[in-house]
Amino acid sequence: MYMIGVIVTGFILDLFLGDPHWMPHPVRFIGNIISFLTKSLHKPDRKTKENEIWQGAILVIITAMLSFFIPLIILKIAGLFGTGVVFLVESIMCYQIIAAKSLYMESMKVYKALISQDVEGARKAVSMIVGRDTKPLDQEGITKAAVETVAENTSDGVIAPLFFLAIGGAPLGFLYKAINTMDSMVGYKNDEFLYFGRVAAKLDDIVNYIPARLAALLIVISAPLFGLSAHQAWKIFVRDRHNHASPNSAQTESAVAGALGIRLGGDAWYFGKLHHKPTIGDATRKVVSDDIRKANYLMYAGTVIFIVVIALIRGIVAFF
Repeated sequence: MYMIGVIVTGFILDLFLGDPHWMPHPVRFIGNIISFLTKSLHKPDRKTKENEIWQGAILVIITAMLSFFIPLIILKIAGLFGTGVVFLVESIMCYQIIAAKSLYMESMKVYKALISQDVEGARKAVSMIVGRDTKPLDQEGITKAAVETVAENTSDGVIAPLFFLAIGGAPLGFLYKAINTMDSMVGYKNDEFLYFGRVAAKLDDIVNYIPARLAALLIVISAPLFGLSAHQAWKIFVRDRHNHASPNSAQTESAVAGALGIRLGGDAWYFGKLHHKPTIGDATRKVVSDDIRKANYLMYAGTVIFIVVIALIRGIVAFF
């Protein structure tokens, strides 16, 4: 039950401490590695499709290896000082891999600005957590962007990291974070990264395939806890879970949209260009700022349920 203790301790640390900006964070270190390698490998004078794909593949290999083996070596060194030290170090690593509190805090900044009628402040707050252009967004658009981010990152920032932590501990958890961070930094379908970021983007799709669907199911199960409809969440999930260019993003977005009874998705601006996107969910009512808060409730409830499920599975496996 060692790993369950690590996960629970890490989750509690995240719940109370979050991600203080003054504290050095391994994911920022991973981001620095990606930035350095991108500048080193992505050469304009070698800009052919094949070269860019290979350059991007080298980025993925180096970043993934560093992200897996550095935590592994740290844990091996910690083991020289006893089991208690290993537990403490890996619990801290687990805390740094989970991003539930950070997601909650950043999205609630948008919520607080909206209820204060500070639309410009809400627009600025949401720009910190989404990749789209936020200047064209009105109050409803800002709210939808925040809800979609909470929904998508319920998988990317919480359930997927827990999934890989449960399988392979902190080294595998950090490997996942590295893949996800590479996708967020170079996985864009724009002129600069269309080919260079292709390997990172495809790998991110692969590693998130199971966690995204698990996260959606957890949202459906969590819905009745807050007076929301599990039936509607499931119905919209089944119907709209492929209404996105990514094979994974709409999985959780559709479950949240169904649970809340709102419509998400639709056209959005990226890098000054309008992208036409399908809608997700039915507009049974108008989107309101309180939907951000409810989306966070679903995220936290699903997380707790998943931790309990992990504990049960590992307990049964250990018993037999």
